[in-house]
Amino acid sequence: MNVGGALVPRPLLSYKQALAWLYGLQRFGIKLGLENIRRLLDKLGSRSQGSARGPRALFGGSPNTSTKVIHVAGTNGKGSVCAMIDSICRAQGYRTGLFISPHLVTFRERIRVNGEMISEDAVADGLTIIRDLAADWDPHPTFFEVTTALALNHFGEAKIDIAILETGLGGRFDATNAVQSDVSVITPIGLDHEEWLGHTLAEIAGEKAGIIKPRGAVVSAPQQPQVEEVIRTRAAECGGPVQFVNETYHGSPVALRGEYQKQNAAVAIAAIQAANIQLGEKAIVRGLAAIEWPARFQKWDERTVIDGAHNPSAARILAQTWREVFGDQKATLVLAVLSDKDLRGICEALAPIADSVLLPNIRSERAADPEDLAEILASIPPFCRAGASPAGNRSGRPTISIAQTVAEGLELAHANPNPILITGSLHFAGEVLADLRGEPAAFEECAQ
Repeated sequence: MNVGGALVPRPLLSYKQALAWLYGLQRFGIKLGLENIRRLLDKLGSRSQGSARGPRALFGGSPNTSTKVIHVAGTNGKGSVCAMIDSICRAQGYRTGLFISPHLVTFRERIRVNGEMISEDAVADGLTIIRDLAADWDPHPTFFEVTTALALNHFGEAKIDIAILETGLGGRFDATNAVQSDVSVITPIGLDHEEWLGHTLAEIAGEKAGIIKPRGAVVSAPQQPQVEEVIRTRAAECGGPVQFVNETYHGSPVALRGEYQKQNAAVAIAAIQAANIQLGEKAIVRGLAAIEWPARFQKWDERTVIDGAHNPSAARILAQTWREVFGDQKATLVLAVLSDKDLRGICEALAPIADSVLLPNIRSERAADPEDLAEILASIPPFCRAGASPAGNRSGRPTISIAQTVAEGLELAHANPNPILITGSLHFAGEVLADLRGEPAAFEECAQ
């Protein structure tokens, strides 16, 4: 604010005010590109007067910092791999910074130092600074650009040893790609976000492989042939070593359920080793046993599983994991999907493990209409439309019912003796977790 030629600081924001301002930036939509995030990091670095621990010094490729950066892109498994890397490195005694998205219940989940979520005060202070720095910018930074800058600035102030960064969308033009990384990690790539990244696997792989840096190491999960070719080509252009991790980890128990998590564990270990981070076997064992990562085949109780699978490939893996855990026992499926996803592909992947399906209305403007999901499911044998409750289904065929709220959907699900699978979206998983914990949901966090 300019008064009489003098710059007067705007009022400090509270935590709720800061989040309200941040969420208001969603009106700017998604803008892929690195100009704004680089400008933000530069301004934040200048503000810290060239501090050796500022975001520019830590993450701009400075040769004077020992901070290691592991950057993770892919379609499925990014969050799990990031969580594993973070847990293992902390078990080894390193001070870590973890940046992930989206969050489930609280925005603070996105930014963690040594396993601890960023404090409300740090969010408020950091967002106040960024708000004032970018007040008159055109184009204005987006929600994700500001969130990335907040995370990197927080990591700089926290004096971390290792930063683990998950891309938000794609890779090449994702805000996290403004950081010079030591290792680029690519998890399994499938079709998703096609309106932004392309309509073929090769196009999507090209965007995600854009995180590979000159002379930087590359670690990849097994990929389909056309994806592997793209990654190898990009790595060769950048002159760095590339490793495809085709084995699974069986050295010790992994806290996250599912055979695919053993593949993720092998990728995480390879990534740490590729970054030349000293690592002992005991740290691997302790780190993999200690991971807490909600909504990844999370058993809330003995009969309730919550999983954020939100595309067909993730849904197929979820169905496979369900069979590994429950055998031939079918699920009462509680399903909510965002409208921009492949609704039919997700439904077809989950239909074989469902005894009945409940479709609740969830509190998201992006949610697919339960009626639309019901029509899709009704066209997939052997489903049929039925009444309000799946309880007492004696037709031998799965039933499809719509619930007005998440709470009603969970109540109806518990009336059925079958185990319950809650899935379709990380946003939905977050709403369910908030309901079960008796906490405000993510969209309520910034309500005044």
